Amino acid sequence: MESASRLDKNHQLSLKELPYIVQWREDRCTRCGRCTAVCPMKSIEATVYTQRVVSSEGSSPEPKVSRRLTQVVRQVTDIDRYCIGCGTCTLVCPTDAIFPEYNFQHKLYHVKNKGGIPFMRGGRRNDPSQTTLDKLKFTRISMLTDPALDAGRHEFRIRTLLGRNLPAEQLPLTVEGGKLIATAGSFVPPVREIYPIRIGSMSIGALSPHMWEGLAMGITYLNEVEGLPVVMCSGEGGMPPSILKSRYMKYFILQIASGYFGWDEIIRALPDMIEDPAAIEIKYGQGAKPGDGGLLQAYKVLGLIAKIRGVPQFVDLASPPTHQTKYSIEEAVAKMIQSMSMAWGFRVPVYPKISGTKTARAVLNNLARNPYAAALCIDGEDGGTGAAYNVSMDKMGHPIASNIRDCYLDLVKQGKQNELPLIAAGGVGKGGNLAANAAALIMLGASAVDTGKYMMQAAAGCFGDEYNRCNVCNLGKCPRGITTQDPKLYRRLDPDKVAERVVEVFKAADTELKKIFAPLGRSTELPIGMSDALGVNDKEIADRLQISYVC
Repeated sequence: MESASRLDKNHQLSLKELPYIVQWREDRCTRCGRCTAVCPMKSIEATVYTQRVVSSEGSSPEPKVSRRLTQVVRQVTDIDRYCIGCGTCTLVCPTDAIFPEYNFQHKLYHVKNKGGIPFMRGGRRNDPSQTTLDKLKFTRISMLTDPALDAGRHEFRIRTLLGRNLPAEQLPLTVEGGKLIATAGSFVPPVREIYPIRIGSMSIGALSPHMWEGLAMGITYLNEVEGLPVVMCSGEGGMPPSILKSRYMKYFILQIASGYFGWDEIIRALPDMIEDPAAIEIKYGQGAKPGDGGLLQAYKVLGLIAKIRGVPQFVDLASPPTHQTKYSIEEAVAKMIQSMSMAWGFRVPVYPKISGTKTARAVLNNLARNPYAAALCIDGEDGGTGAAYNVSMDKMGHPIASNIRDCYLDLVKQGKQNELPLIAAGGVGKGGNLAANAAALIMLGASAVDTGKYMMQAAAGCFGDEYNRCNVCNLGKCPRGITTQDPKLYRRLDPDKVAERVVEVFKAADTELKKIFAPLGRSTELPIGMSDALGVNDKEIADRLQISYVC
């Protein structure tokens, strides 16, 4: 029996295999129990150790041995309860007696697969290196020939158009009596004027009710008080009927994906909608897991989410990688765009979202011939918070910078660079440089950019990082309450504070964009494709993006 017990222990994990090791200071700990109570993974637990104590007393002391019980906080080595390094225990500890420390020698990836299923996680890819976007600099500073604008005093209009922008000679319009008159039976593409930085697709379900509510309140305030027409994509999963039938619907982009989750509620609400949505986004791929479909794991499918999506509780909700009712992406794009345009009477821009990939140019060239396609959103490899296999998140995908550049140059060759807007997504603001990343992508050819993970970092203080810290967005155990449906966790998040931070983020980004665009002499239009304003000190990047090499 003793031999069998030793063999069993030989197959257990040690702390050195885990990505974070919890450091506990016994001399500081008051044994209040707050740290063990708030740990989302139950990685630490209160326990009792028997301690052997040797003491000697008196003039001719004889050593005496006694035993006493000591209360301690112990880290669990069970792989299902491994410490994710979120540091929530540190936040609540009154004496700074506990903190997780990153273990650079960890072997998590050697032991993470169980039951023949690859490791699945949320968060972002584990790549702490600087992205291409963060290496780009804005090198065109006007001095004499084009006097630079004063970013602090000049009137700026930082806006972009979401929708197909036909050349003037192709518009079916005539001027009669000083008014524009549409030719009978003609089609004028719907266009929206929006802010060039959008909040990308994060669904109710992926985000907690408090987080989603905070984002929604934030964009409403930006539109109605600050005058910044920021829009937000719903993500796949529908929206509450109260918003669908409200005047705030015009600030949202409705997403439909291959799972069609939440679309029963949307179709039922159509007759009662008093405002059209800003646009309809048809999701074919996600940059964080190209080739995979969407997945909301059962942990997060609680009552509210099940009701909005029209599904049972506690079941995995998987969207196939493609729309299974269509033969090919060319046919799918054409049919879905046509049907969604008809549903809203051709009043709403409709466009597809695809993963960043080498095939993006083929999709783009197909869209360029489709008069009803309003735009193309390309999602690069660095974004994502949903459930994905680790191998998909870390080893698959295409960086957004070169992908958006290739597509823009294709449009230039066709003379349609001002006609079909490109929307860039995937890791925008990943390093904290939201405005700089957005401006760089605009100069590479994007008309607008999406940011998602950055909003979670900036507006709610997400713990996740590239060192595999936290990254349990998929399990419904988010310690901040951002990506969970557990009321005990999401009540930690104040939606009013989230809304305040959203407003602050966009107002700050607006100021930074003015600082970047002013030296270019641009105040009323975006420098879309103005790549001569960019430089980089990496020759290979400069050659690949066809921009200046500076050193």
